Amino acid sequence: METRTIAGELTIYTAATEKQSLQEALDAADELEINLSQVNEMDSAGLQVLIVLKQEAARRKKKLHYSMHSKAVLEILEMSNMTTSFGDQIVLT
Repeated sequence: METRTIAGELTIYTAATEKQSLQEALDAADELEINLSQVNEMDSAGLQVLIVLKQEAARRKKKLHYSMHSKAVLEILEMSNMTTSFGDQIVLT
């Protein structure tokens, strides 16, 4: 399993670049874990990137896991009522 970490913003300003990078990682691996612990800001554009990637992985029968959700990620997931939508374990500290 390959692991990638997103660091910094996952916002409208970085969404296209992050999506491309994560798409390439998904292309190269059958199982991918994305560590979200270093995300310090996230908006709905960032959430859309995570949703699209999860859908693409499912469509291609690949495994994609989000892990180590930062406070910024948890806040947008809770605000959008999507905390359990991805099926990934969320550990609250």
